[in-house]
Amino acid sequence: MAGVRPGDYHDRMNIAPTRSSVIIPADGTSLEGDLVVPQGAHGLAIFAHGSGSSRYSPRNRFVAERLQAAGIATLLMDLLTDIEGGIDETTAEFRFDIGLLARRLDSAASFCRSYPETSALRLGLFGASTGAAAALIAAADRPERYGAVVSRGGRPDLAGDSLARVSAPTLLIVGGNDSPDVQKWNIDALARLRGPRKLVVVPGAGHLFEEAGALETVADAAAAWFADSLR
Repeated sequence: MAGVRPGDYHDRMNIAPTRSSVIIPADGTSLEGDLVVPQGAHGLAIFAHGSGSSRYSPRNRFVAERLQAAGIATLLMDLLTDIEGGIDETTAEFRFDIGLLARRLDSAASFCRSYPETSALRLGLFGASTGAAAALIAAADRPERYGAVVSRGGRPDLAGDSLARVSAPTLLIVGGNDSPDVQKWNIDALARLRGPRKLVVVPGAGHLFEEAGALETVADAAAAWFADSLR
């Protein structure tokens, strides 16, 4: 895909981005996030991590750095409070509450719309595992708000009937060695999405894309997708 010029990565690495720790009001509570805005950013990707993870996910942070280098601002946030996270580790009662997670993503989007440094940027969503389902539901519920969705090793099946209402350009990325269920869920989702969509299968990659070069492939595909869709 077009959108990221060969020199963009190195040019932007010479200009320090703006980094901020932010507090996002959501559902009567407060969520923590890390916001990075590169010089001349032309879009913002809000990250939704998978079950049992947080804004410190090394995989999402790796992808976020690649997006920043391509001129995409990033917001990595905790979808649960510390107390909720502690409960979830024992009971798993929050990680599959996809409606709750989707509402919190949308609260983050509202925050970004009111935050001076990001108010003018078009918004995209990057979801991993269960976070991908939350991103898809958020995009379905607010089609005017989101310009793109990227799913990494996602569980789009958990978005249910919302899939047919997603009109934002959506990129589904799965590992070639991921479980047959995950691959099937993504293939089925591709057929149900309403807007522009694409499925990328990374050869030899498992669910976490830990193999050599796999996460780089994910990051480059996501950067190109956002660059084209959010510009």
